[in-house]
Amino acid sequence: MKLPRDSAHADVSPTLFFSPPIRSDDASRELVSTTLEPEGVGPEATTPSVFFVGAGPGDPDLLTVRALKLLGGADVVLYDALVSDDVLGLIKRGAKRIAVGKRAGAPCIAQSDINRMLVRLARPGRRLIRLKGGDPLIFARLGEEIAALEAAGVPFEIIPGVTAASAAAAAAGISLTTRGQARRVQFATAHARAGEELALDWRSLADDKATTVFYMAREAAALIAGRLMAHGLGARTPVLLMSDVSRPTQMRLRACLCELQPAVDRFPPGVPLIIIVGDATAAASIAAHPHSEARAAIRG
Repeated sequence: MKLPRDSAHADVSPTLFFSPPIRSDDASRELVSTTLEPEGVGPEATTPSVFFVGAGPGDPDLLTVRALKLLGGADVVLYDALVSDDVLGLIKRGAKRIAVGKRAGAPCIAQSDINRMLVRLARPGRRLIRLKGGDPLIFARLGEEIAALEAAGVPFEIIPGVTAASAAAAAAGISLTTRGQARRVQFATAHARAGEELALDWRSLADDKATTVFYMAREAAALIAGRLMAHGLGARTPVLLMSDVSRPTQMRLRACLCELQPAVDRFPPGVPLIIIVGDATAAASIAAHPHSEARAAIRG
C-alpha cells in the first residue's frame, strides 16, 4: 500500500553527505538465495519500509532533498546500472548495497528476482531503498515492483526524480514546450523485448506540433527516423541527441531527422542515448560553447 510521505519523516536522518558506502557484489541468483531473510513485512505493517527513490540523471545536485535524506539513512540499497557513482557515494556508510541493474546485452538479474528481493528484504525498522536512475515513474518497471509489494502487503513510498528528458532540455537551454510550436510532450521507450518488434503508435508520434522524447533509443535510431518520416514528419525536423546527461562526460549533438543514424554513430559505443525530436530543439545551445560547431558532438 502507498502511504503518505509524512509517515516516515520522523526517523530519517537529516545528514546529507557521507563517505563512500561498503560495496556489494552484483546481484545474482546465488545472492538472492543466500542474503535474504525468509520472511518479509507482515500484513499489519503501516509505516513504509520500501522507498522507491529517483536518482535523477547522474548529477547529485539534481536529487531531491527527500532522496538525499533517505540515502543518508539507508540500511539496504538495491540500485540500477545507470545510477552514478556520485549518487551512490551519498549512501550511508555501512549500508548493504546490491547492484540489480540491467544493461542491454549484458547478463543481469531477472525482474522477477528483483521483485522477490524487495519483498523478502522488507521488514519494519529497516530502511530499504530501491534506487532507480532518473524518475522511477518513467520507464523503470516500477509497476511490476509495486505489484509485488502490494501482493505481499508491504507498504512503500515513491520519491520522484528528475527524468533525463527534463535534464537534457535544461542542459541544452531549451523548453520542451513552446506556445504555438510545441503544444505537448510525449515520451516513448525505444526498447522492445528480445525478438519483438518496436510496436509504437507512429502516427501519433509523428506530430509536428509536439516534442517527442525517445528513451533507450540508440539501437532503434534508424527505425525511429524511418517510421516518423513515413508517417509524415519532415526529414528536416530538428533533433537533439544527448548522452550522460548532467555528468562530466555529457555529450550533445544537434541534427535533423534524416541524419539521425549518422548522428548516433558519432557517439562513443555503448553509451545510452536520449533522442528529442521536434522544432523546440532547434534552439539548443550547441554553437554557444567555445570551440564547438553546430551539428558537432560536444562535451558540456
